[in-house]
Amino acid sequence: MAAKIQLAMAFQNRAPKVSVFTFSFFFFLLSLCFSRSSGQQGTPFACDTENNPAVAGFGFCNSSLGFEARVEDLVKRLTLTEKIGFLVSKAGSVTRLGIPKYEWWSEALHGVSRVGQGTSFSTVVPGATSFPQVILTAASFNATLFETIGKVVSTEARAMYNAGLAGLTFWSPNVNIFRDPRWGRGQETPGEDPLLSSKYAVSYVRGLQQREDGNPDHLKVAACCKHYTAYDLDNWKGTDRFHFNAVVSPQDLEDTFQPPFKSCVIDGNVASVMCSYNQVNGKPTCADPDLLAGVIRGQWKLNGYIVSDCDSVEVLYVKQHYTKTPEEAAAISISAGLDLDCGNFLGGHTEAAVTAGLVNETAIDRAVSNNAMTLMRLGFFDGNPSKQLYGKLGPNDVCTPENQELAREAARQGIVLLKNSPKSLPLSPSAIKSLAVIGPNANVTDTMIGNYAGIPCKYTTPLQGLSAIVSTSYQPGCIDVACVSAQLDEAKKIAASADATVLVVGTNQSIEAEGRDRVDLNLPGQQALLITEVAKASKGPVILVIMTGGGMDVTFAKNDDKITSILWVGFPGEAGGAAIADVIFGSFNPSGRLPMTWYPQSYVEKVPMTDMRMRPDASTGYPGRTYRFYKGETVYSFGDGLSYTDFKHHLVQAPEMVSIPLEEGHICRSSKCYSLDVVQESCQNLGFEVHLRVKNLGQRSGSHTVFLYSSPPSVHNSPQKHLLGFEKVSLEAGGETVAQFKVDVCKDLSVADETGSRKVALGLHVLHVGTLKHSLNIGV
Repeated sequence: MAAKIQLAMAFQNRAPKVSVFTFSFFFFLLSLCFSRSSGQQGTPFACDTENNPAVAGFGFCNSSLGFEARVEDLVKRLTLTEKIGFLVSKAGSVTRLGIPKYEWWSEALHGVSRVGQGTSFSTVVPGATSFPQVILTAASFNATLFETIGKVVSTEARAMYNAGLAGLTFWSPNVNIFRDPRWGRGQETPGEDPLLSSKYAVSYVRGLQQREDGNPDHLKVAACCKHYTAYDLDNWKGTDRFHFNAVVSPQDLEDTFQPPFKSCVIDGNVASVMCSYNQVNGKPTCADPDLLAGVIRGQWKLNGYIVSDCDSVEVLYVKQHYTKTPEEAAAISISAGLDLDCGNFLGGHTEAAVTAGLVNETAIDRAVSNNAMTLMRLGFFDGNPSKQLYGKLGPNDVCTPENQELAREAARQGIVLLKNSPKSLPLSPSAIKSLAVIGPNANVTDTMIGNYAGIPCKYTTPLQGLSAIVSTSYQPGCIDVACVSAQLDEAKKIAASADATVLVVGTNQSIEAEGRDRVDLNLPGQQALLITEVAKASKGPVILVIMTGGGMDVTFAKNDDKITSILWVGFPGEAGGAAIADVIFGSFNPSGRLPMTWYPQSYVEKVPMTDMRMRPDASTGYPGRTYRFYKGETVYSFGDGLSYTDFKHHLVQAPEMVSIPLEEGHICRSSKCYSLDVVQESCQNLGFEVHLRVKNLGQRSGSHTVFLYSSPPSVHNSPQKHLLGFEKVSLEAGGETVAQFKVDVCKDLSVADETGSRKVALGLHVLHVGTLKHSLNIGV
């Protein structure tokens, strides 16, 4: 989103009290009364026939008509100037039709955000539940959790809308692939894997959009999958997102960058897709008819609107110099399939573009219709929201105890245990009488919620969470995360006398953020020195807690015997400190797995961030990217994560051979083929199931993610392995269950060829789960 909008500082350590929210509800009732009163003079709600009887005769206000008929009626009534007012995020009012102004830009990345001009907090709703940053939630590999969080966020969003504090269109989630570990916005994404990102996108979108009455045509709130496409560089060594041309092969586009967006639209039925700032292969994404009208609208059949990232249309003219005039920029964007401009560039230049004959009014009608249809599905044109399905929601439905507990649970499920020496974790609350808590992130608040956050209900810092269990002593060790000069003496002193030491280090938005990519993978400043020296001085176990959005090269800590345990906690949200304490002291058994590869520093020293290639190139020594293609050394790998118990897998069911039916005369009946085109005739009902028995061998109950991977034959420069599915199972000590996977041969086992076409590779595919491997032959 536009760099000119900055996150405001969140209130710190404000605990919610019932009396505060009761007081807020009083203000909420007053605000509704004021809205009705002012509605006699203005237009607070579209099609409010009770307070504005003149609108009763408008077809677009007739809820007995279908949405298409209502939209058609609305568009016919608008003048060209009024239509253009519907193309920008700060949509103007049309008083003569009883339509109020509407601000499209609200955000809900991991809770209702204060970023975006459509959302604000006040004494009526002073805060909203702030869940962990997406990268940590993704580490839970729990699709049910993804959707549940979405449901809670949309409920709180509707409550805030009723109070006049939020819109109904939320430009979330971010489903870009975390391609390069230096990317400042990787924290916002579900990670590096296309399947995980797709499943997260679909689940979170469903949670946001689906109504409890099950009506698929109506929306609870409208989600938006962004930033389309191949956007994963913000500002690296002089190259920024406003000028970057992502050179992407058709193969990489098909099997890496596009899948989350495709799933978002086709499986999630998302109401919007946002195009990005960057160019792809020389064309700005917001002005590329192949990517917008061709793929999103044409191939995927988007039921909704396409919106630009903020000021993107202006960027392609002013910064990229893609067109000679602003009118041309407006015209090519609308003609390419853009419906809404986050900003006012289209508002200022579209009418002149029409006058100059650069774009016709029919294209504008199409865009306005797509935008209006979305608002229709949200009930915006159905009058007073208090009389609709979610009309009774208010401040008491925000920051509920249940929602805050879910934030804590989400953090617990995402936390990843990366290292655990014998007799280290979990710590015993009865055996540990004193705990040293050290580090620049040990007592932080707003760091825990990452970016695109709102104002949390309250905070629990790591220090507060740990202090609630045992007696603690605290030293920051560094003034801030930059840690220009580590303050070692006092930190070593408390570590030397404590029964155990917890070091909480990492980054914050000053290190990795929107508009700020990293240049290395090292912990900032002298944090590594602080860790090593404190570990040397400690008399008890040393638990290193890493609070970051991206991976770090912590090889020194991994190999240091004095550091007995390592936890990665992402940016864990408002309840992060409580969740960290739950894991460290064993009231929760960790089950998170890394959603991205942690590379050594040497990797980024030889790989430019601007090189978009996913696949390795042996001729130049280019190593490739992500677990699917990179074969080099890692600090920790995608999917890594330990538990306080042990799990065993046993294959129960999987085929050894799958035959693909071919029509008579097919060339592959008489000639040797290495792959087949994915065509509907051959693929129909072509699938199988894999059943795996999972047993908890330990003495503790726990949850476990079962990953099903496939290694395809080496054709078309295919991935060395890729994820087919994952299932999260929970088992009591000694318990067992069967995890079941349905595999669609053409969808799940296909690979992209060099032209970006889908092929089923013939020959030996190896399915694997953990150390289990199973051979599967696909033939004709």
